[in-house]
Amino acid sequence: MKGYIHSTESYSSVDGPGNRFVVFFQGCPMRCLYCHNPDTWRMEGGSEVTAEELLAEFDSVKEFLKGGGLTCTGGEPCVQIDFLTELFEKAKAKGIHTCLDTSGITFRKNDHAKFDRLMQFTDLVMLDIKHIDPEKHRHITGHDNTCILDFARYLSDIGKPVWIRHVVVPGLTDNEEELFRLGRFIAHIKTLKALDVLPYHTMGKSKYEKLGLDYPLGNTPPMSAAGAHKARDIIMSGLKAEIKDGLHK
Repeated sequence: MKGYIHSTESYSSVDGPGNRFVVFFQGCPMRCLYCHNPDTWRMEGGSEVTAEELLAEFDSVKEFLKGGGLTCTGGEPCVQIDFLTELFEKAKAKGIHTCLDTSGITFRKNDHAKFDRLMQFTDLVMLDIKHIDPEKHRHITGHDNTCILDFARYLSDIGKPVWIRHVVVPGLTDNEEELFRLGRFIAHIKTLKALDVLPYHTMGKSKYEKLGLDYPLGNTPPMSAAGAHKARDIIMSGLKAEIKDGLHK
């Protein structure tokens, strides 16, 4: 089997625990307003590779990846779930830690047999929750968040470790009441291991120009590190409030 891959990164310290070999998949059904990889949206343009070829590339740098492993991101890796599963299965056979960075948009709670198989070979899921409100999520991505929140519940139910990621964009995803609601939701993920709140940046603008696309967020300024830290504090306050309320019921 072959998959369509945009690129690989031999060494990353921000895509899961430890130092990681990162595979960027082609293909994504969402069109996030702040996406910094628009060149991964379509399957066209990617390189066709086998799982063995990717793992050979991993082996060439594995001495630098102590305590880390393999992370698949995109695009949306689960668009190519059969190839992704094969890659992770073969990685696990070699003792490699596997991490999936996903939006969860392709998950269906009444038809998740392929996800059940994928999760057998997945050590960690980094789940991007773009927005807690379904209509605002649709505005940001073109889809509501039903499947994504269902996926979060599924991961919790099957005992899969989860890192939640949330990008904070000025005027778009930084509303305090909505951040608090997000915290209340993730309090119910029993397998939550980490919360990454990432500040919006404009480094992807040049890609839109090269592709002849208008940049959706125009002159929206980057989010400061202090702003992202404040957002994380608000999310955590919602999480703690939900836990506290649960204890008093």
